Amino acid sequence: MEDRDFVVGQQFSDVKAFRKAMREVAIAQHFELKIIKSDLIRYFAKCAKEGCPWRIRAVKLPNSPTFTIKAIEGMHTCGRNAQLGHQQASVDWIVNLIEERLRDDVNYKPKDILQDIQKQYGITIPYKQAWRAKERGLAAIYGSSEEGYCLLPAYCEQIKLTNPGSIAQVFTTGSDHRFQRLFISFNASIHGFLHGCLPVIGLGKMELKSKYLGTLLSLTSFDADGGLFPVAFGIVDEETDESWMWFMSEVHKLLEISMETIPQLTILSDGHKAIIDAVKRKFPTASHGICMRYLGESINKEFKNSRLVHLLRKAAYSITSSDFRERIAEIEEVCADAAAWIQQVPPCRWAVLYFEGSRFGHLSSNIEEFHKWILESRELPIIQVLEMIHSKLMEEFSGRREKGMRWTSVLAPTAEKRILAAAGCAAGYQVLRSDEVEFEVLCADRSNIVNIGTRACSCRDWQLYGIPCSHAIAALLSSSKDVYEYTERYFTVASYNEAYSKPIHPIQDRSEWSRATDGLKSDGVRAVCPPKCRRPPGRPEKKRLCTGEPNRERHTVHCSRCNQTGHYKRTCKAEIVLAREK
Repeated sequence: MEDRDFVVGQQFSDVKAFRKAMREVAIAQHFELKIIKSDLIRYFAKCAKEGCPWRIRAVKLPNSPTFTIKAIEGMHTCGRNAQLGHQQASVDWIVNLIEERLRDDVNYKPKDILQDIQKQYGITIPYKQAWRAKERGLAAIYGSSEEGYCLLPAYCEQIKLTNPGSIAQVFTTGSDHRFQRLFISFNASIHGFLHGCLPVIGLGKMELKSKYLGTLLSLTSFDADGGLFPVAFGIVDEETDESWMWFMSEVHKLLEISMETIPQLTILSDGHKAIIDAVKRKFPTASHGICMRYLGESINKEFKNSRLVHLLRKAAYSITSSDFRERIAEIEEVCADAAAWIQQVPPCRWAVLYFEGSRFGHLSSNIEEFHKWILESRELPIIQVLEMIHSKLMEEFSGRREKGMRWTSVLAPTAEKRILAAAGCAAGYQVLRSDEVEFEVLCADRSNIVNIGTRACSCRDWQLYGIPCSHAIAALLSSSKDVYEYTERYFTVASYNEAYSKPIHPIQDRSEWSRATDGLKSDGVRAVCPPKCRRPPGRPEKKRLCTGEPNRERHTVHCSRCNQTGHYKRTCKAEIVLAREK
């Protein structure tokens, strides 16, 4: 582009194409344009630099939209300055430049736009200009944020039409019907959770970064192979105690409608007070535990020591009181403050030894995996976030359904691998039978009591995972029992296939949504308006945190008015007495 020159007689398809080419050359060759005349039939311009003789003239051909260059006068004598911006590098020009890149990567950052333009054209543009260009480009590709909220009622109707039995509802507030909350759960997800997944759910949140912000609340579970299984999700205008209470209320309604009795649940979360209160009120019989991944990240962030995370996890998996106390003592040796910090969290929330419910080996929720699905789209309008989740669910359900049909084992691969490893260890154990259900299993370093009637072993692995441990397998094999019959049904291939038995169907193209929207309007439901809270324009300000370092040298302010320290001239309150001239 830098070597490109216009020539007399050169033609362009229309005036827009010529103007675009003119702008590109001016930017690439680093000279400013001063347009003398520009309309649909003629274009006169010159170099804006004083004294530079360069001129150009182009006109429209008769009876044709084609533009042609009629004259080019002089040569540039103005030089170039690659460090300054360019008047022709407008927001619209930047949008055209980055549109294709934005289609491939919605997280194309303004600072990357600056670097690419500097590298390609050698000019520097303001950060805010790049930020505005990205916003305008995303709106041109995906639609505006306002349009996304208006489409929500029609989108929910399409989900219920194409996926019967699904729940999709948008809630508004005020007379102007401003968006407040949204709840969606596909019928395939509801059926799969109730008939094929573990009774363990994870609760999580993720902040959205679109124009009107918002928070995504999600509920996920585990399939028979330990994979992520999204059950329901919602979007709220802001995360509050009330919004979590509403979300858990919708989840309770979902389970209540689908089953006569709600299953005994184990719920994992970050232990936020709002979530604890909501779970306690809506699911009083559920066992509520804190996600170990969150707890480990919290202690590492607080004390900046990765060894503490390892010791904390070992304490969480301790199966005896003495072992648990030893792990806490190790944490105290490394950092006494960390030990005091972890003791403020009730062990019944995170330690296997004291936890009352069944986690089936899952001490951490899998919320982070679900958040990865939409990490790239959380800057887009709300409707694109929902479409991203919908398309990902269709892809995952279809792929896992096909994968599960190819399995020939009784248990899902993860559980089958655990059973085979335990069976290999059981071959070297000695089994002493007490009665029909109780056994003593002797190994090299200890003995364990196994009760196949209550499905329990003194090593607690059987109770923790729901899969017979090596001691239990030794006892079962000695009495000619089928090991698979003593494994929880949640881990079978049959349960896995049942979880993904119902497909998630696609919805119609947006051009077909108008019918649903018309039907809603006839029922007196108005279009949804965006929430009042919105992200301020421009780049978010960085808050500098005081590190509190004791050896840090502090700057002493000095007043130039009274020559005292501790304040500036602007805040000086001293009275200055002027000497009288004699």
